[in-house]
Amino acid sequence: MLRSRFLASTLLLGALALTGPAAAWAQAYPDRPVKLVIPFAPGGATDILGRLLATALGERLGQPMVVENKPGAGTVVAASMVAKAPADGYTLLLGANTTLTLNPAIRNNLPYDPLRSFTPLGLVADMGLLLVAHNDTPGSTLKEAIALTKAAPDKYSYGSYGTGSSVHFGGEVLKSTTGMRMMHVPFNGSSPNLTALMGGQVQYAVDTVVASTPLIQAGKIKAIAALSPQRLALLPQVPTVAESGYPGFDMGSWFAFVAPAGLPEPVRKKLEKALQDTMASAEFRKKLEGIGLTPTWGSGEALRARVERELPLMRAVAARADIRVD
Repeated sequence: MLRSRFLASTLLLGALALTGPAAAWAQAYPDRPVKLVIPFAPGGATDILGRLLATALGERLGQPMVVENKPGAGTVVAASMVAKAPADGYTLLLGANTTLTLNPAIRNNLPYDPLRSFTPLGLVADMGLLLVAHNDTPGSTLKEAIALTKAAPDKYSYGSYGTGSSVHFGGEVLKSTTGMRMMHVPFNGSSPNLTALMGGQVQYAVDTVVASTPLIQAGKIKAIAALSPQRLALLPQVPTVAESGYPGFDMGSWFAFVAPAGLPEPVRKKLEKALQDTMASAEFRKKLEGIGLTPTWGSGEALRARVERELPLMRAVAARADIRVD
């Protein structure tokens, strides 16, 4: 009996010795600013969302969350950097379906794995996409754009905010579905993409409702069609691709928070709780809706499940539309 009690006491002390530092670490975390990496240039939807989240999360965590824009290669540059960062909770990524389900579907040699390279923290928002045009581009409907590009296939091009991005994916699926003929021109973010459109460097662009709406409302570009299954709340006058003659068409974007793989469990729980509380705020949700985003909270496990569910679907879409980035 004494021997059993001694053994139990020894095991208990050992457990406390192991969990004590972790618990203390979680309690102390964060004790310095946290870096949030945004995989696109300033001014786009991801950047706007990231800065809103950084402010709100910084207040909940008690330390500033500093945004670092790291555009390039359709989020690959930023995602690779975060995947290689120390798993201590001080480097986070605002990723998207581009990062986690589209790049793996169209790139052969990714320097990260969408599931094994990251600790999922949560889903935060869904976002609609649009086909927009330069004001001098003839036509104002999808039917007219299809006829125009088919008649002069070498004349028209469309911009996206990066090779392998959700808008590149959306543009290529739009082409394969409708028969549109236009060359893809990638830019490093929504701001340069839409600036090129306004300047006439491209005749069309696929971009987000967040980045496009102010320019549409100001009369600087014109909306042709929404790629979402329903009309967008901010632009109810813009018809969808589906109702323009292509039933079932649905291409969009979503955003999620991840950290490097191997994040200590107490730190993961603290970050996920802060993110969950932020997304539960009616005031914060209203801010997201005001810029055209749909708040979509989901836990880290829900994020992992969504990636696992969508990966094979996106691979099938990529194969069908012949989308490939070498």
